[in-house]
Amino acid sequence: MSTITPVPAPVAAAATTPESPRPTRRRRTRIRWGMWTALAVVVLFGFAPVYWLLVTSLTPSDRVFAFPPAIFPTQVTFEHYATVFGNEQIFGYLRNSVIVSVVTAVLSVVVSMYMGYAFSKYRFAGRKSLMYFVLSSQMFPQALLLVTLYLVFAQFGLLNTYLALILSFTTFTLPLCVWMLKGFFDALPDDLIEAARIDGAGPWRIFHSVVFPLAAPGLVAAGLFAFVRGWNDFIFALTLAGPDRQTLPPGLVNTFISEASTSWPALMAASLVVSVPVCVAFILLQRFLVGGITAGAVKG
Repeated sequence: MSTITPVPAPVAAAATTPESPRPTRRRRTRIRWGMWTALAVVVLFGFAPVYWLLVTSLTPSDRVFAFPPAIFPTQVTFEHYATVFGNEQIFGYLRNSVIVSVVTAVLSVVVSMYMGYAFSKYRFAGRKSLMYFVLSSQMFPQALLLVTLYLVFAQFGLLNTYLALILSFTTFTLPLCVWMLKGFFDALPDDLIEAARIDGAGPWRIFHSVVFPLAAPGLVAAGLFAFVRGWNDFIFALTLAGPDRQTLPPGLVNTFISEASTSWPALMAASLVVSVPVCVAFILLQRFLVGGITAGAVKG
């Protein structure tokens, strides 16, 4: 009698998940070189124009248009910087820029901090509609309003004055400053305000004694944005201000560019000189600027 030998069941192979191999040394080297290459490209893109301004400002006038252009100047001269510092009219434009930019920054910060705080911590009818109305003003090109502002200022006799430039720049910087500070105030906990209110402080005392000191980074960021807006503007300063009230951008153009000729080396030297105040301000206020911009990014 035949017997049937049972066939053993197949043993299931254990599913093994191969571990992801660590990056080899060659791969890490390639990644590191790729990162350094990308950084070098970004640095070159950002600093190449500045370097070319410096080279042109140090090149003699008869060598500026030499071909092929020299990446490293063979002849260096400082006569163009002497021309800039010897022109008293440029210092007048510099004074106008400082006055207009500083007043614009202070006025923008003062108005936007109260507006941003009201939008952030108070609830009233039409709040959201008003917030979006303020933001919608950024949708229109600023040059589109130039003719209207010119007619309004001419009607009130404000042409060729500092006030015309300050009001124009403040109008354009307010929307972004308000939203920037609103995001910063949103990040401040309401418990601080409630604690101050329980202690008997009024709304004005709460804002100036509790909220205002904590809002310093946001205020610096908004003020720096408004300052740069007033410092760099060209078309409004050229149109609304006369020769005695013009700021640096149109003043430099009128000084070194004419129908007959253009003094490019002197213009490059003047551009580098007038860029120094803004660069110094960014370097000194960098930590406040970064903190003010990113403070309202995450609420909590």
